Amino acid sequence: MLKIEALKIGFNGRDILQGIDLEIGDEECLAIIGESGAGKTTLGLGIMGLVNEKARGRIFLGDADVLSLTEEQLRRLRGNKVAMAFQSAQNQLNPSHRIIDQIAEPMIAHGFKTKSQAREKAIFLLGQMGLSKIKSSFYPHQLSGGEQQRVLIAMALANDSDTLILDEPVSSLDAVSRRRVMAFLQKAVSGRTVLLTTHDLTTAAQMATRVATLYGGRIVEFGPAADVLSNPCHPYTRALIRSYPLMSTVKDLQGIKGRMERQVKGCPFHPRCTQAIKICRETTPQLKRYKERLLACHRGGIIAALEVTGMSKSYGLLKVLDNVSLTLHHGETLALVGRSGSGKTTLARMITGMADLDGGKIFLEAVLVERKDQAFHRAVQMVFQNPGEALSHRLTVMEAVREPLEIQGIGTKKDQDRMALRAIEEVELSTDRNFLDAYPHHLSGGELQRVNIARALVLSPRVLIADEATAYLDPSIQSKILKLLLNLQENRGLSMLFITHDIAVARKISDRIAVILDGKIVEQGPSGLMVTNPSHAYTQSLLKASSDLSFGNERRLNLT
Repeated sequence: MLKIEALKIGFNGRDILQGIDLEIGDEECLAIIGESGAGKTTLGLGIMGLVNEKARGRIFLGDADVLSLTEEQLRRLRGNKVAMAFQSAQNQLNPSHRIIDQIAEPMIAHGFKTKSQAREKAIFLLGQMGLSKIKSSFYPHQLSGGEQQRVLIAMALANDSDTLILDEPVSSLDAVSRRRVMAFLQKAVSGRTVLLTTHDLTTAAQMATRVATLYGGRIVEFGPAADVLSNPCHPYTRALIRSYPLMSTVKDLQGIKGRMERQVKGCPFHPRCTQAIKICRETTPQLKRYKERLLACHRGGIIAALEVTGMSKSYGLLKVLDNVSLTLHHGETLALVGRSGSGKTTLARMITGMADLDGGKIFLEAVLVERKDQAFHRAVQMVFQNPGEALSHRLTVMEAVREPLEIQGIGTKKDQDRMALRAIEEVELSTDRNFLDAYPHHLSGGELQRVNIARALVLSPRVLIADEATAYLDPSIQSKILKLLLNLQENRGLSMLFITHDIAVARKISDRIAVILDGKIVEQGPSGLMVTNPSHAYTQSLLKASSDLSFGNERRLNLT
């Protein structure tokens, strides 16, 4: 068993780990995930007793506190009770010795094997790593980087240590080698205590029973691996997963705005978080239990930015919307997909107050919205379908973008000009005087839609409703506008309801898809699942009818 209590490790007056508490059972694999610089490798080094002079707290391997052991006691512990497969092979392998001897050395040093037995086991382990017997006599420089990494894994497994630390064990391997090594590792670590540190989420999913997310030296989420990786609750864990490439991923990859900063007051993630509030900037959240999860988040995890329940609308005898309910979470894109006349635009108009409600409620961050709430109309903005019709032809570009600020009475004329110019720059339009003084009929369709987006952004909304925002544009301009919306979402932390009739567009931009038919939501779920395994016949028909550029008649080249 491995138990860590209040562990802090610092270098040059700066704490890399800022109070880690963990416990891993005798037959458990715990994965630590996070970006480079989060402190994953430092945690492994601490457990190995390699940074004792820099560490405070307690690390128990069985009954022994690693941080209180002498160097001689640590030497007996390493490679015997605990072993580590390091990440950087170039710095760990001795260039003067053959790899077979380097793997055999710890077995001989701890008296587990004779020299011949140790060499025999070394060859066996290398074979399991996909390296031939011939290569066992090579020197490190004669192997590729991926092969060197496999040697380090073999070294860690040599003495059958009770506790294993695997630091990015397969991140440098090609896909085929990774699969082989992973299959062996899963068998080899059975019955042992394993700490797996990785940014490779596939490795974490395949090996770990539980997952901890590390950010800025603190654990921000902890729970069962399957739950954390399929349904993250902390904004940072979700951002990690959203930026990770998977074969099942259909949305374009998105990074996380900004960069990790250390010694941040308050929540370490708040400078990059889409839902940070005042308390997040002032107080560090403690790791607390929320249902099956441990979370360090003042808001209890990812919250709903916008929620509509029981939305209904009729025009005479025609029921346009029938008890529609949707939840848009902070920082996500929810695509509402359906054919013309299904009620998509009506729902958007009802949310933004341009159409009356027959029934239903609207909540902004769990607060019931009053229909004439001016703050709500600053927080929720809409980009309309037809860019030409959405702008007054009597207003110049600058006047159109500045107008919402004038209506809301925000700032002086100088403030309004500054905010309008910032919004225009953000949508990648010119701030040249000639362009700012141009009228809508002087602009292309793509420029018009960018002006519309700038107009929606100028009030710094939290929620953006994009109603068929690319339907009137040619494919080239459409792709640029979609990229722009994704970048704006990432940089501003926007939550976006993206309305479209094209499920092919929805799959590239959305985290989740909701399908609407004749005023009812018939199916909704993660985008990857919705386009690969739809359950409703209407969703299946949308996918079948979607754009598919096929080269099926072209000859496939065999390059093997």
